[in-house]
Order: sequence, then structure tokens, then C-alpha cells
Amino acid sequence: MTRKEKFNDYEGFVEKFKPKKTTDDCYTPPAIYAAVKDWACRRYGIDPDKTVRPFWPGGDYEAFEYPAGAVVLDNPPFSCLAKIVRFYQEHQIPYFLFAPALTALGYTRIGASVIFSDSKITYHNGAQVNTAFVTSYGENVVEIAPDLGEAIKAAQRKGPSLRRTVYQYPPNLLTTQGVLALARHGVPYELPRREAVFVRALDAMRAEGKEAFGGALLISDRAAAQKTDVERTFATTDTTAKIWTLSERERKIIENLNLQNDESPAVSPQQGFSLL
Repeated sequence: MTRKEKFNDYEGFVEKFKPKKTTDDCYTPPAIYAAVKDWACRRYGIDPDKTVRPFWPGGDYEAFEYPAGAVVLDNPPFSCLAKIVRFYQEHQIPYFLFAPALTALGYTRIGASVIFSDSKITYHNGAQVNTAFVTSYGENVVEIAPDLGEAIKAAQRKGPSLRRTVYQYPPNLLTTQGVLALARHGVPYELPRREAVFVRALDAMRAEGKEAFGGALLISDRAAAQKTDVERTFATTDTTAKIWTLSERERKIIENLNLQNDESPAVSPQQGFSLL
């Protein structure tokens, strides 16, 4: 295989650099978790000492040793929530779980009840998510609980631990927030597929247990320069921002993306950019 053919083997190229294990855990602020736990225990008569939290980065909820009478009260990875709910339903393990509100009704098909409240939670990774809760408790398939929403809002007003950390990313990382900022300012921007590769987080972020919410794209130097040029017209500098930098491994990925740009055939504008 020639060097050009290797670079055109895009799927193989992407697979080579994929992290072997990732998590989409949202890192629930302690005050939020405490408010939800207190509400659920009062509402359903759950013994607070019987609640367990089997979800953490690298954890295995299926292999977790559930004590007799255990109740799962936790914030699981949303990407595999349906599988998680099925597991607890099949094993008759009671649960009260955080869930994305926009898709929560779907879990009623597999036996869960859904609790809605006016709850837009800011998680430790900076993500703001309209949150509902799926549970094995209660007779109603859907319930709206205004008092739960008020408890969550009160918890979010407590202390500096709930303040959103501002991140400054390197030019070669295109985040969902970055794309939305370009769109908000009416900036036309086209990113060919060959000049981008999907990542969950930078290596430096992963080392601290953090992710770019919704994922991000490592992009070529050409695409980064184009993005930076337009961002200068509206971006502001925050001197308190947490600054993330690229690792040597990520620079090598970008160097390969630069070569893709030099050697690969043109991509039509209709292809645009993609989260792969």
C-alpha cells in the first residue's frame, strides 16, 4: 500500500487513534445529587443508607455487588441508559436514575416511570442538560414534580462548586460550543471530512477525568487557522479560563490530517463537516 493509499484509508486511520475506553459520565455536583436523593427517599420511602452508586469512570454496573435491599440512585452514562434500565428491570433491582429529559419518554417502553421537573442541571463538566429521572418506583407512567425542580434549583445556587468552569481550547480543537458560536454569529464555515477526526476529549482533559461535552473534532492546521481568523471578530479572552493544550500524540494526528489535506482528492462542499 502506498503512502497516499494509507492516508486515504480513513476508517483505519481513525481507528488507530481512537481511545480504547471512554466515559460520558456527567460528574453530578454533590449538592444536586443530595437534593435529588433527599427528594426520592422522602417521596418513595427509600432508606438513604440502602442507596448505592455503581457508576463511575471505568466502573462495571453489571459486575457491581448489590447488597440485599439496595436501591440504585445515581447518574449513569446517558448513551447506554436503555441497556442499564433493562438490566435493573430484569434483575428486579429498584432504581432512580438521572436521564436526559428530551428522550426520557422512550424509557416507558421498557417499564420505567418518568419523573419530570423544571430541571436544567449544570454538571461538573460544564454541560447544561434538561434532566428528568427514570425509576422503578410509583404507579404513574409519567409524573411532574415541581417540588423536585425547586429543590434542584436551590441546590444549584449553593456554593462555588456549582459554578461553570470556562475552558480555553487549542485552535485545533473544534467543540460543539465552538460550532454553535460560529453559527450564532452568522459565520460560514466548511470543514472537509478528511481534515477532522472525532475525539471525546483531549489527552490532558482525559487525565483529569473530563470530556468535551458532545465530543469534539481535532482539525488540521489549515482548518484551525480559518476558524481562528473568524473567531477573532467576536471571541473574548477570559483570564480565568482553564487552558487546555495538545499532547504530542494529538500533534501527530494533526500532522496526518495536514497530509490528508495535501494529498487527498477534493471533497465536495456538500460533505461539509461531520462528527464521523
